Amino acid sequence: MLMKTTTQSLTEQLSARFGERIRNRLLAPGARLPSVRQCAQQHGVSPSTVVAAYDQLLAQGLVEARKNRGFFVREMATGLAERAPEDEADTPEAERGMGNWSTAHWFAARSAGRGAARGAPPVNATALIRGMFHKISDKPQPGMGVFPPDWLESTFMPAAVRKVTSTRALNDFSLQYGEPLGDTGLRRVLSKKLATLNVHAAPENIITTVGATHALDIVSRTLLRPGDPVMVEEPGWAVEFARLAALGMHILPVPRRADGPDLEVMARYCEVHQPKLYVSVSVFHNPTGYCLSPGSAHRILQLANQHNFHIVEDDTYSHIAPEHATRLTALDGLQRTIYVSGFAKILAPNWRIGFLAAPSSLIEQLLDTKLLATLTTPALLEKALALCIEQGQLRRHAERIRTRLDAARARSVKLALGAGCTFAAEPVGLFGWVETGVDTDALAQRMLDEGYLLAPGALFHAERKPSTLMRINFATTQEAAFWKTFARVRDEQGR
Repeated sequence: MLMKTTTQSLTEQLSARFGERIRNRLLAPGARLPSVRQCAQQHGVSPSTVVAAYDQLLAQGLVEARKNRGFFVREMATGLAERAPEDEADTPEAERGMGNWSTAHWFAARSAGRGAARGAPPVNATALIRGMFHKISDKPQPGMGVFPPDWLESTFMPAAVRKVTSTRALNDFSLQYGEPLGDTGLRRVLSKKLATLNVHAAPENIITTVGATHALDIVSRTLLRPGDPVMVEEPGWAVEFARLAALGMHILPVPRRADGPDLEVMARYCEVHQPKLYVSVSVFHNPTGYCLSPGSAHRILQLANQHNFHIVEDDTYSHIAPEHATRLTALDGLQRTIYVSGFAKILAPNWRIGFLAAPSSLIEQLLDTKLLATLTTPALLEKALALCIEQGQLRRHAERIRTRLDAARARSVKLALGAGCTFAAEPVGLFGWVETGVDTDALAQRMLDEGYLLAPGALFHAERKPSTLMRINFATTQEAAFWKTFARVRDEQGR
C-alpha cells in the first residue's frame, strides 16, 4: 500500500511507481494500465488520486489515453515508428499507433506503404530482459530465464581463469588479436563434446561467438536480406521474434506441437513464401519444453531439401537435456543445418561464450560476418572454458544441476497444481508452460506490486495478444510463498 508522507503525496508516489516501471520496460509499450477503479482498489487510494496520477503520466508522455478504452503505455524510443495516416484513424492498427504494433502488424503496414517504420519495430520482447537487469525484489523471480546465481556457483571456474591468466599466458594471447574462428583448444574440445550428441563437426567447422544470441545473429545477417521470409516456432523465444523483426525479416510463425512444428503449416509456407530459413529449438523448446520426434525431424529435413532453405537449430538447453534426444543436425550431418549453442544457461551468463557449427560451404561467409561485428572473441574465457570441459568439470557440474532441477521441478509442479493451475505441456527441463485461467499481462502488472516478475504468454507470440498462459522457471518457483501470493492476486483479478 502507498503511504502519504510529508515529502511525497499519494498521487506522486503512484505516478512514480508506474513511471519507473515504464522507463525500465517492466511495463511494455502497448500495455494497458489498470482501470481507475481497479487501480484504486489495488493501492488503497481514492479514484481521484489515480486519475491525478494518470494525468501526471500523460503529462510526462509515458502513457496515452484512448477514448472508452483506458490508458496505455506509449512507445518511448524516438524515431522507431510513426502513427498511421489520419485517413486510417478508424482501423485497429491506427488506433493502436505504430508504437504499439505487433511484429505482424508492423510488417503488414510496411508492405502496404502505411506508417513509416524508420528502424526496429517495437521492443515489447525486451521487457523481460530488462527485468533481468532491474532488481524487482530479493524474492526468487518466476519469469527469469536462467538458473539462480547460487546454483551456478563453483570453484572450478575461478580456478580455470587463474590458470589461464598467469603472466606468461596472459602476455602470450592477450597482447594480440585472437584467432578469427575462436580459440583452437576450445573448438577442439567442442568438436569432441558435440560428437557425444551425434553431431559431427570438425574444429574448422566451429566458430565461437559472444553467446548463443550472437551466433543466431551471425547466421541471420549472413544468410538473409531484409524482407526474406523466415519460419519461427510459435510460441517461441520472444527475443528471436524481435531480433529478426529488427533486421526487417518477414516472420512466418509455425505452431509448435509436442512432437515438433505443424508440418502442414510449414509445407504451405514453403509453397507460398519460399522461406530462406527455419529457426528451431528442437530439445526442451522454450517455453513449452517439447522435444522433437524423429518422424517430425525427418519430414522437416525433407522439406528443407525440397524447398532449398537452411535450418538453424538452437540447442541452448543441451546441457540439461538427454544426449539421445533427437537433433536435426545429427540426422542431417551439417548439410542444411547450422547448430547453435552456448554456456550462459549452465555455467555463467556473463561469460558470454557461444558457438555455431556449420557446413564447410558457409564457414567463410559466417566468419566474415563475425569479423565485421567483433573482429575476434576474447580468448581468455574461451581458454578457461576449454579447460573446464577437458577436465570433466563442466560435465559433473551439469549433472549436479540436472539432479537439483529434477527436485525443484517436482516441488514447483506440486505447488502450481495446488494453486489451481494446469500445465499446457508436460513439465520437463527448466521451464513450465502454465495455464492460469486469467489474462497474464494484467496479472504480471499486479504481481510487480508483490515483488515478482512474471513471463506472460503474450511475450512468446509473434503477434502479441492476450493470453492466459505464463512461463515459469522451475528453479525459482519452488517456494510456497510465491504460489500463495499468485493465487490471491489471480483470484482478486478474476472477481
